[in-house]
Amino acid sequence: MAITKAKDLRELSVDEINRRIRDLKLEGINLKLQKATGALENPARIRAIRRENARLVTILAQRSTKA
Repeated sequence: MAITKAKDLRELSVDEINRRIRDLKLEGINLKLQKATGALENPARIRAIRRENARLVTILAQRSTKA
């Protein structure tokens, strides 16, 4: 899954954002497991996933305050 800019994420529907958040959380868990076992190839990916997840949560929060 590629990292997406906030501008592109704002165009997603609420259901799509929730699905992305769920997928990113699962990927983050898998990467943490790989890190613990020493099989992680790209450690920077963990940080990128956390940031994209934070962007999505922020967009959801902004939408809920506007409604």
